[in-house]
Amino acid sequence: MLLEIKDLETKFFTVDGVVNAVNRISYAVDNRECLAIVGESGSGKTVGVLSILRLIQSPPGRIVGGEILFKGTDLLTLGDDELRKIRGSAISIIFQDPMTSLNPVMRIGRQITEALTFHQGLSRRQARARATELLATVGIPEPAGRLDDYPHQFSGGMRQRVMIALALSCSPELIIADEPTTALDVTIQAQIVELVKRLQADFNTAVIWISHDLGVVARLADRVAVMYAGHIVEIAPVDELYARPAHPYTHGLLGSLPRLDATSKTKLKAIGGLPPNLIGADRGCPFVPRCGYATDRCRSENPALVEIGPGHGVACWNHLAS
Repeated sequence: MLLEIKDLETKFFTVDGVVNAVNRISYAVDNRECLAIVGESGSGKTVGVLSILRLIQSPPGRIVGGEILFKGTDLLTLGDDELRKIRGSAISIIFQDPMTSLNPVMRIGRQITEALTFHQGLSRRQARARATELLATVGIPEPAGRLDDYPHQFSGGMRQRVMIALALSCSPELIIADEPTTALDVTIQAQIVELVKRLQADFNTAVIWISHDLGVVARLADRVAVMYAGHIVEIAPVDELYARPAHPYTHGLLGSLPRLDATSKTKLKAIGGLPPNLIGADRGCPFVPRCGYATDRCRSENPALVEIGPGHGVACWNHLAS
């Protein structure tokens, strides 16, 4: 197993109280696998993956429990220098907005070659040659001539391609993609998804893909983990999840998607209510106020994630697969 997350817990200590952002989540990612983590804004998706590389701003954030095992080594036990060698090398990250992730006053070539010289010890000439190859790989036209351009000289889709090239620069074993297509139009989104699929196969890289777009996830993922209020409420192979969603929240997410086989009279279903306040004690199932299947047990006791089929786990006392 490449990556194992065990009972990871991350909190933010604010003047208003303790925000329970990630609540004892567990999952694993195998070599060359694509795991998608989905859920609405504020569900803990990004905090969970930033915790893997200990990129949580402290204060106010702090990882308070759990293990993050990468190839058997707990990343939470490493010193800063040891972890710095893993970031961008063995594990890379593609952020949601490349305009805020790329240095706006540094040329693209410099930003890629810095990683190559630091992690792989390449000379400046070797690093520029490799950077040119990477830009060509991700579909940047005339890559050698674009190395000396600044981020603002690229379109949104091309900037995201540059971010992917940067993430691939040191041939990582795992890439974390934090909603990398959110700010792009639908056509460019499709191009980026197909690019990531091709590069994952070519480079034998595992991917954690963070998204709230279940349509994108269906084309990309091998397995899907659904997060709500800092908890993983369901995890399953992608085909199984879409065919037989077991948690009421997953069922609601899928019901809100437009379908090709729908008629003109078919209405999209919305999940009523609002996400819960994550400040304070965590009692009962967090989805209770929005769930039509809730019972007294749901209000008093939060269910654990249990397996209901091969590779299919759900955290619900009254799951819909019953």
